Amino acid sequence: MFYKIEDFENQWKSESEGTLKFFSNLTDESLNQKVYEGGRSIKDLAWHITTSLGEMLKTAGIPIENFDENLPAPNSANEIKETYAKYSDAVLNSVKNNWNDEDLKDEINMYGEMWSKGLTLSILIAHQIHHRGQLTVLMRQAGLKVPGFYGPAKEEWQAMGMEPQV
Repeated sequence: MFYKIEDFENQWKSESEGTLKFFSNLTDESLNQKVYEGGRSIKDLAWHITTSLGEMLKTAGIPIENFDENLPAPNSANEIKETYAKYSDAVLNSVKNNWNDEDLKDEINMYGEMWSKGLTLSILIAHQIHHRGQLTVLMRQAGLKVPGFYGPAKEEWQAMGMEPQV
């Protein structure tokens, strides 16, 4: 839970950069990779991460300008990444321009539950982290390099001349 906008800003910038690292390794050819028939593809998951930013802020009462939650997922990995970057910047600007530290204590109705605005921002970040974790499995199945974020990925251990931890 956040109590200061500045703390959210610092963590948001870091997590957003992490998501962009993942999206930068996606290819157009990899977008249809699924774990199982009927499951989300890389494209579906990346687009969900992207569009949930605007959807959650709209639900919290501070919509992102020019956000269209009905926009279909593009077939371009680069377009998904660029849209995510645009929405990510808009999230930070919208929060900073509409809420202050005191507002973070206020409760709002989010999906039928009462969450403080500070909790809402925490869940926005956790939601993205959760789906990034799912994305790593799909990326490995598609033969893509997975960037390390909270620690080195397999390839990064090897680049340091070390054996990846099991």
